[in-house]
Amino acid sequence: MGDADYIHAFQRIIMPIAIEFAPELVIISAGFDAAKGDELGECEVTPAGYAHMTHMLSGLAGGKVVVALEGGYNLDSISKSALAVTRVLLGQAPDELPPLTASDEATETVWLVAKEQSKYWKNVDPKACEPQETFEEISFSLAEILKGHRQYYLYSKHNMMEIPLLNENLADRFSGQVMCTSDLLDNETMIFGNIRVELESSATCDVHMHKSYLIDFSKQLVGWARKDGYSLLDVNILPKAVEKHNVTRGRQHMDESAKDVLIYLWDNFIQISNASRVIVLGHGPGCRAVVDLLNRRAVGMMKVVKGFIQVVGLQDQPSAPSGGLDDLRPWYKKHSAVITPSTHPILPRPDKSNELRKHGSVLPIDEPQSLRLIRTALPVIQDYVRQSLIALDAEAAT
Repeated sequence: MGDADYIHAFQRIIMPIAIEFAPELVIISAGFDAAKGDELGECEVTPAGYAHMTHMLSGLAGGKVVVALEGGYNLDSISKSALAVTRVLLGQAPDELPPLTASDEATETVWLVAKEQSKYWKNVDPKACEPQETFEEISFSLAEILKGHRQYYLYSKHNMMEIPLLNENLADRFSGQVMCTSDLLDNETMIFGNIRVELESSATCDVHMHKSYLIDFSKQLVGWARKDGYSLLDVNILPKAVEKHNVTRGRQHMDESAKDVLIYLWDNFIQISNASRVIVLGHGPGCRAVVDLLNRRAVGMMKVVKGFIQVVGLQDQPSAPSGGLDDLRPWYKKHSAVITPSTHPILPRPDKSNELRKHGSVLPIDEPQSLRLIRTALPVIQDYVRQSLIALDAEAAT
């Protein structure tokens, strides 16, 4: 039994019951007997698998979760799994998992359990757990269809072009997801957006619906850029599924791959363009990648970036540069804005005031659903960019 089997049971049995029960406190007996490498447990659950299960449980009881180390018989497996769980508790997103399919045995067992538990819990749906026939290899995922539609729409309606990714690993994962307007190298004002899938709910970890919203937001983003005369480099990361034997190649998970994409784009396109007024836009988990880009390319970015915007949902924390150059943090505070739901836990907590002081403007919006956050935030983003550029022009005129 591995990640696919455990997460299948979590999504179909444990979380529906937990949501209906609505606990006021969650206590996790964190035994790692099932961890990969534990010879007595004889299971294959990875640290990322434990992290995803913890992430789902963290959506209960308003995030009030206690994790008590309980068991396991392999110190190496325990330490790696416990570290992955702790990172989730500290607000980090779980590492990416490969494409998962629960085993026939697990699927059958979960279905039988669902049939019994549905007598007592309305949220448990045996029909949704019923074993399904496998699809033929010729079938395509919804994500692939949406990516193809997005690429065709941006090309046919807005004459946007795909950025070539000459790195083989990046091309395999993100081809068709990096698009730009034809004036990318000539326009003085550029919007550089890194838009990422954000989980609708940590209780379900369901990203399928949100993918369609990212497609819609790309249309709104390019419409705004074209209307106001900006060039646009749109990185809409919905990674392609990769074969299992390639998942850990180079020990890169999703965040590392996203960081490599942004570095590649900065070095090979933005830096050689005529853009002297660049607005960087990060969304959801993608914020960490754009902040990492700022850390690694601080000198060049401080010269041309005039606005640094993070749109952060309830599942993520805004990131800030780690330092390096003495003037990086003051520069970031002057040029940055964080847009977040007004119910984000970082806002009303006095113990988080130091975290907020690292950022420039903090702009709460009334949108509780992470699913729609980036679309609802667009007018706020537009106004912030407009005011920033007006102030820049006024400063240049004096």
